[in-house]
Amino acid sequence: MSAAQGLKLKATDAEDFRIIAACLQDALIPVGDMKFETLQREFVLVANRFRWENCDETWENELDAPRADPALDPALMPCNSYERVNCGIHFHGVEAVRRRGLDQRDRGRVLELLTIEAHPGAIVMVFAGDAAVRLEGPHISCVMQDIGEPWPTQWRPRHPAA
Repeated sequence: MSAAQGLKLKATDAEDFRIIAACLQDALIPVGDMKFETLQREFVLVANRFRWENCDETWENELDAPRADPALDPALMPCNSYERVNCGIHFHGVEAVRRRGLDQRDRGRVLELLTIEAHPGAIVMVFAGDAAVRLEGPHISCVMQDIGEPWPTQWRPRHPAA
């Protein structure tokens, strides 16, 4: 996959959603860029995501390798470059949306996505600061696709040691 192609993924089950969650970890999402289309049963958003696919498990010096398993936390993997890209995310089959810790009228607030959890009948997007968006429906699927070209950033998301 080249940078020009961008990333395009589809999720229909819990395993697929774990992959989407890893790709979107640390994405920045303005509240104003999230919308529930009730009649279409769709929830759409635009995220500014860190391109974790630039990271791999190759270490120049084994002494630098983390003790934790990089597969469990992409923030522990080395990166060839630091880039962000806009990404459209489209959830299908959404019958209801519940929010915790955020006001949808606060359109300028930017949320940092920590993970996406798949539960029976629901998908939960968990954000920093104890905020969450719960999408409810019996058969929710998702398509995410990069929009436009990535750009360099000097900041790589970091996670505190457990």
